[in-house]
Amino acid sequence: MIPWGTRENLREDEFYNRIAEIDNLKSLLQTTSNGNAPQILLTGLRGVGKTVFLKKIKKELDNDYLVVYINFSKAECYQKRNMSVMGLMEFFFKEFLIEAKNKNLNTLDKRIEKYFKVNDFKIKEFIQLDKFPIPVFGSETNVEKLMDFVLTLPEKIHESNSDKIKGVLIFIDEFQIIKELDDYKESFLWKLRSYIQNQNYVSYVFSGSMSMQDELISEIASQRGAFGGRMLTINISPFSKETVKSYLTQEVPNLKFSDEGFDRFFKCTSGIPAYVNIFATLLPKDIELDENLVKSEFEDKIEVINTHLIVMWDKLTLREQYIIISLIDGPLKRNEIAKTLNVTTGSISKPLVNLQHQELMILDNNLYYLSEPILKRWLELEYEKNGTYPFRLD
Repeated sequence: MIPWGTRENLREDEFYNRIAEIDNLKSLLQTTSNGNAPQILLTGLRGVGKTVFLKKIKKELDNDYLVVYINFSKAECYQKRNMSVMGLMEFFFKEFLIEAKNKNLNTLDKRIEKYFKVNDFKIKEFIQLDKFPIPVFGSETNVEKLMDFVLTLPEKIHESNSDKIKGVLIFIDEFQIIKELDDYKESFLWKLRSYIQNQNYVSYVFSGSMSMQDELISEIASQRGAFGGRMLTINISPFSKETVKSYLTQEVPNLKFSDEGFDRFFKCTSGIPAYVNIFATLLPKDIELDENLVKSEFEDKIEVINTHLIVMWDKLTLREQYIIISLIDGPLKRNEIAKTLNVTTGSISKPLVNLQHQELMILDNNLYYLSEPILKRWLELEYEKNGTYPFRLD
């Protein structure tokens, strides 16, 4: 049995390929023990396996380092659609302290408690973690002081535990959601850099669902970006056709493709591991899968393969849905989208930004492209079946 496409933790025998990428990233991170901590941006399309990749590396380096995995999309401020720097810092602190305590490290409890009192933080409430109170900060808390406190803590933890750990590795997943900080995004990136660039034994890996055309990559890692070209960028690519074929031959030998059938399978999944695993699990076994059968099965099972994208579609505004529909036949410029919708260009500014934030479209050379071919095909099939698209009912 192959793992379901949405699994974030895989057993050793379930993990396939990525050997070179794993060795490369581990080698970079292990320089942290010498006081040369790298800062890394890990990119890749949605479903390509970045989270699985990071959690495997965390498991392999956990013995020697304090490895903290933080998924920004699980922060309360994001879940409640109230994104803020303070909310992200509050979440960072809580997740960091939990991991440090799980490793039985000295977490400077008394000094932290004193810091709260001296700096007069506005504390809304406390939650208990192993008898130590973790604060939930009030809205009046000084964000500058909070960032200073949170972002200097990893270095202090290493200094107090250097006999137990070689360094601190912080993996921040779904980092692309900082786009929703809007006007505060750029200042947040520069502030982040000002703290972490001189922390010799603390390495950061920022990971997110981004295509190589995403402007956030430039804002972070380019020569003119916040990190001034000092951040290393590693892109996790979809599997090649050869890799997908060898993977399925090894893991699902009772899938019997004709040559054309496999070509169609690869085209349907684009080599993205999550889609490969889901579709391979759903296909009938021990019969020849020719091109027509694979296409028919894909269209029949597309709602299962596409579940997470359908959920995203249902949460879009009606205008955002119309913009997606306008791009089904091909990329368009902003004024062309506005003309198709019979609205002004100014009225679609915010929807266009929101759709890029959600990685449903990309902007390249002044053209907007759909970035999810499976969502596109599902919409086409819905129209063929019902004569209309599944628009949001406001």
